[in-house]
Amino acid sequence: MSWNDYYERRSITQAILRHARRNPQAALAFEEIDGAADEFADRDELLRFLHYKWMQQLTGRVGVALESAQAGDLDKSQAVAQAWRALAKDNETLRRVLDENRTDGTVDAFAREQRMLAMSAGLVEPTDSIEECNRIGAAFVEMIRMPNLLVPTETVGLPQNA
Repeated sequence: MSWNDYYERRSITQAILRHARRNPQAALAFEEIDGAADEFADRDELLRFLHYKWMQQLTGRVGVALESAQAGDLDKSQAVAQAWRALAKDNETLRRVLDENRTDGTVDAFAREQRMLAMSAGLVEPTDSIEECNRIGAAFVEMIRMPNLLVPTETVGLPQNA
């Protein structure tokens, strides 16, 4: 991808998110945004690109949260949950677009996010199976999404944080 392609994609995704912010009940704007069909093969490619942008921010925030947790009294799972929640709050439109437009073409991207969160929180190990990481990661994300729920440091059926 050239720099021109990058800037064009960025411009298109910004337009899509502006449209979604102004029209929260509307379907994902793909055909409505000039150039979207030229830059992205289909809606799934657009959604994967949006998820990639989400993951860039999320991995940075999780890294900072884990560093802060080491210096303080915060558990890793709580630090990861707080990082995810803060990012979701700061990027409500992006998170909503991703959540409302999940497709078979985006399943792998969401599974990678869940595995990364579970691994970062210390709930799974690199030696655990992908299926186990997916299962625990999905459960962890559901817990993170519950408003006002403190993520426990010990979870029945899940390994304790290291």
